[in-house]
Amino acid sequence: MSTLTVYRLGQVEYGDGLTLMQRFADARRQGLVGDSLLLLEHPPVLTLGRGAKRENLLASTERLQTEGVEVFETNRGGDVTYHGPGQIVGYPVFQLMEERRDVRRYVRDVERCVLQTLAEYGLHANIIPKWPGVWLGEEGSPEARKIAAIGVHISRWLTTHGFALNVNTHLPHFNLIVPCGIREAGVTSMQRELGRPISVPEVEEALARHFCTVFESERQAPAVAPLKTVSVVLMRGHGPEARVLLARRIPERGGFWQILTGRVEAGESAAQAAARELEEETGLRLPVTPLDYRHAFALGEQLPPRLVEETAFVAWCPEGQAVRLGPEHDAQEWVEVPTALERLPFLGLREAIRRAVKATGGAAASAPALI
Repeated sequence: MSTLTVYRLGQVEYGDGLTLMQRFADARRQGLVGDSLLLLEHPPVLTLGRGAKRENLLASTERLQTEGVEVFETNRGGDVTYHGPGQIVGYPVFQLMEERRDVRRYVRDVERCVLQTLAEYGLHANIIPKWPGVWLGEEGSPEARKIAAIGVHISRWLTTHGFALNVNTHLPHFNLIVPCGIREAGVTSMQRELGRPISVPEVEEALARHFCTVFESERQAPAVAPLKTVSVVLMRGHGPEARVLLARRIPERGGFWQILTGRVEAGESAAQAAARELEEETGLRLPVTPLDYRHAFALGEQLPPRLVEETAFVAWCPEGQAVRLGPEHDAQEWVEVPTALERLPFLGLREAIRRAVKATGGAAASAPALI
């Protein structure tokens, strides 16, 4: 029996998710890991598959910006779809054994896992042959509505991308697109169908069980726990006058600009780690405020991937207060928010700044990127 490691990653920026998926795929191809199932949630994002038609993207750039929705092009199959909080996205990274090397069978097996999960909640979903995904209601019925999207990519029998199951998803965001290019039917979620919020972790566990059963695999725990880290946005001023402290790492540590970051040490809470890092890197003892933002990503380019789970905080620096540079940095600068967003190389750090600005009552305008 083959093994399957399930990673429950929480929130992952879409670009970071693609990187994670590719890292796991590279590691699987080299035999460094076994089959993996990545379960996560993305911030609001529209993704365009290889067969996407631009007319199925209904919203203007201005509306997408207002809604905080980005746009990405991908190499998966299918048209345009939406990902967002409350939706479980699954990336099965499987090296299909010879007896399973059938594209249709693989897609049907992924659908079966979703169907069996929904059945546990009393939702009797089905497949409509002419339309991709998992549905409630029958073909031709005005009540037909999609509850899960399927979009896979297979290269040399190594699978990537996968499925998106609407659990507590913000359904109005689907009005920004023609989901999967299907105009004749709508979308739904487990929450809408059952009339109550559904526990995402519970649904993830059900999905993990059914993937193990359908793909005849034994579940295996991750070999290494995620590294816990924190980020701290240090700000001065409010609204249009807001400034963010950026520090440049010394060349031996990458030489890039960043906000303050560091590891959570044994016995520390994330808030304690954030306050300690702030003092060590700036000499300041200031209150730190959580930004309600915890996300996962891959550390560097190592294989197998090293997972990081980072929690973001903000602190406010009084005007005129001197900042002492820590040993890991060789330069610092107070910059305007757009400059900070432009300089930072990592998606999660940029999102932390956006949330920090909102916490100050400002607005960090940034047009959605088509990547």
